[in-house]
Amino acid sequence: MATYLETSVQRDIDRIRTKVTEMGALAEVALQDCIKAVAEHDRQLAYAIILRDQYIDEKEKEIDRLCLEFLVRQQPVAGPLRFAYSTIRINLELERVGDYAESIARRLLKLREMPATFPREQFIELARCATAMLHDAVKAFVEQDAELARKTIELEDGIDLRSSKLIKDIVLLFRENHLPFEALDPLTMMVRRFERVADQAQNICTEVLYMCTGEYAKHSGSEVFRVLFVDDHDACLTKMAELIANSLGQPKFIFTSAGLDPRPMAPETITFLQQKGHDTSYLVPKILHQVPNLDHYHLIVALSPEVKKAFPRRPRKGVYLDWIVPDPSVLAGTPTQATEAYERAYKTIKESIDDFVQAILKR
Repeated sequence: MATYLETSVQRDIDRIRTKVTEMGALAEVALQDCIKAVAEHDRQLAYAIILRDQYIDEKEKEIDRLCLEFLVRQQPVAGPLRFAYSTIRINLELERVGDYAESIARRLLKLREMPATFPREQFIELARCATAMLHDAVKAFVEQDAELARKTIELEDGIDLRSSKLIKDIVLLFRENHLPFEALDPLTMMVRRFERVADQAQNICTEVLYMCTGEYAKHSGSEVFRVLFVDDHDACLTKMAELIANSLGQPKFIFTSAGLDPRPMAPETITFLQQKGHDTSYLVPKILHQVPNLDHYHLIVALSPEVKKAFPRRPRKGVYLDWIVPDPSVLAGTPTQATEAYERAYKTIKESIDDFVQAILKR
């Protein structure tokens, strides 16, 4: 027969698990409504998703309170302690999913109408896969099913591939003038947000494995050095830097780029980079807020003076560098002078990247 303490502990665990189930359901409904809002371009439903996010936020606060009360009152050890720790982290992941749903709804509102050429079916399939992955992750937590958690983690790579292909298709439509530039940012952001939902589901499953087995799978990429190139428009220098850096094939680095005010890449820039042997098909100008986990970047490289205003203080966990390079895409002159300007910029950026990569590898 269970003791009074064991009964009390189990009662608290069941209460917390019920609240997590409720929160997971709220997040899943928000994502399902996002799919419907995109499929039907339902602006009223988009507003409803934004307004309902407060319910998810309130549920997060309630679960946090219950977990803290549980830790203080029961002073758990072993399994119950792992449960409390994992629940606090899963609670945060679910709150972020709610934020992603709200973000998708806000991007939908920026589109006056859904472009006819938008690959809607691909998007809906990606969204459904990510939502199903979240559903299974929450189910694995509620049922303490380590095997389901492992199977769900394995799905994340497939969703990343779907997301990358969809982004490439959207960029191709834009370059072929089938998609207005104003629609590019909202559409790509919506795709990225569903990709992030899958990431959060993977994180939840990692916590489930720890809760059930005591094993803690290290987050992928934790040993990776992250580098972000930033300039005004993310349309020339930063894309050049990103391509040069990625061409080095260094598995210990993640390179990406963003701009303060993204604009389309000039045809001359695309042609020059292609002549250098780079694949430009996946390049999409991004604004800073599109960079996931910005606070976790180790190195911020500014390629224009204006960038410093966006980073008034040194990043808390990173290093800030200024590489002020003349932007060849805005320089006036003959075609020969333009080519020479591109070559100078390319050479300067490549030498700088080679130097800091070797410095990091040798430390």
